Order: sequence, then C-alpha cells, then structure tokens
Amino acid sequence: MIRRVRSLAVLSALAAAAALPALAQEGGGQTEAPAGWMIANFVILVAGLGWMIAKNAAPFFDARLKKIRQDIVQGEKARHEAERQAAEVDQRLANLDKEIADLRDESQRELENELERMRQKTAVDRERIRVHAEQEIAAAGKTARAELKRYAAELAIGLAEHKIRARMNAATQDALIGGFVENLDRSDPEGRAAQA
Repeated sequence: MIRRVRSLAVLSALAAAAALPALAQEGGGQTEAPAGWMIANFVILVAGLGWMIAKNAAPFFDARLKKIRQDIVQGEKARHEAERQAAEVDQRLANLDKEIADLRDESQRELENELERMRQKTAVDRERIRVHAEQEIAAAGKTARAELKRYAAELAIGLAEHKIRARMNAATQDALIGGFVENLDRSDPEGRAAQA
C-alpha cells in the first residue's frame, strides 16, 4: 500500500514536471529565469505534497484497510449467523408441520376419548333411568292393582249388598235369622245347654 502511494507521488511529480513547460509558455511575457524558479517551486511543492501524502496516507489507508477487513469478517459472521438462524427457522417450520399434525392427532384422540366417556356415562345414566322407571312402574302397578282390588271389592260388596237388599223380604229375613241362630247352636252346643 505504501509503495502504491509513493508510486502515485512520484508519478504526480513527473506529471507536474511535464506540465510546467506548457504553463511557462502560457505566461508568454515572462523571462526564462523566473519560469525555472516557478518550475522548481512547483516540483518542490508537488514533492512535499507527495511526501506528506505518502507519510500520512499510509497509516490512514492501513487503518481503513483494517476497518474494511473487520467489516468483512463481521459481515461473514453475520452472514453465517443469519444462515444458522434461517436453518433453525426452516427446521422449526419443518417441525411445525409435524407438531401441528401431532396436536391434531392428540386432539382427535382426546375428542374420541371424551366421546367414549360421554357414551359410557350416557349408557350408565340410561340404565339407571331405566331401572328407576321400572321400579316406579312396578310400584305404580302395585298401587294400581291394590286400588283396583279395593275398588273391585267395594263394587262387589256394593253389588252383593244391592242384590241382597233386592232379594230381602220378611220371609228371607226370618229364614236368615233362623239359619244364623241354628249355626250358633251348632257351633256352641254347651253354651246353649247351659242357658237352658
């Protein structure tokens, strides 16, 4: 780098030296001696500038080169990091499809398990309701049968009473009372004898 700067300084000095005669001719009215001094001053100025540039430009360009290299290294690191992150994202996306499929499968299994649990609970509840209904029906049947028997007995008694009253006359009443007394005598012969 330093060599390039020095080469540029030397080339600049030579270019300036080549350009001086053209500048001297433009002046036209001046004598040869001042033009020589002018050329010498110009050459000294260019050489001084070249030396200052060469002296100060080298550290500047070295620092700039160092900074550029650091930026390149950091850029490479950033690129590798970005590629790594992109690979992680791609891996996550690839796994995301699998995770979504796993979640769907798991939720489907949970749904099926819940449905089966609800079916079983419904079956148990239905059986409990059926047994309870059968018990209520049996109890209601017993009650209805008892009511029906009571009602039938009441009807039978009422009908018998009605028939008896319809058939009852004085002769029938006397025959019934006589038959009743006779039955009493047969069932308790000792009591009757004691009374006599």
